[in-house]
Amino acid sequence: MGIFSGNQKDEPLHYGEIYDLWQFSMTGKGCLSATRAYHYHAEDKDLKKILDDIINQAELEISECDTILINNGIVPSPALPERPETKLEDIPDGVKFSDQEIAAMVGADTSLSLIACSQIMGKATREDIGALFAKYHVTKAAIGLKILKVSKEKGWLVPPPLQIKRPELVEV
Repeated sequence: MGIFSGNQKDEPLHYGEIYDLWQFSMTGKGCLSATRAYHYHAEDKDLKKILDDIINQAELEISECDTILINNGIVPSPALPERPETKLEDIPDGVKFSDQEIAAMVGADTSLSLIACSQIMGKATREDIGALFAKYHVTKAAIGLKILKVSKEKGWLVPPPLQIKRPELVEV
């Protein structure tokens, strides 16, 4: 019976898992702050629903990662200060993000978080840590698909160059 057998929560975290949990929580706190700001700027109701999903997911991730850290004697990163509520009409036009910009920013952030989840899953030696980040990965993939769908429907998506006419294949 080794140190990696038995109850997962009784197994030690390795330094990589500690750092990943701490960093993921800290990044989540930044995501939470930024997404709340985007929510004040957003006009489209469908985009606002997606931003609400991102906020709820970030709050869950922060809570779960911080709980694991605290239960293992690690101090989590500090929370960022709360943003004061702002009304859309109070944001000057030259400062306000457009819905298209917000969708692009949260889409890019979501795709990067998928990579982070995959890396953490691959490094984990505790199955509960791997499973936790697999859960986050699935949820973020679903949010990413919502962002893509809304971006297409609203005409916000700027695709890379498309190959409309394909070259003819030459048989050898």
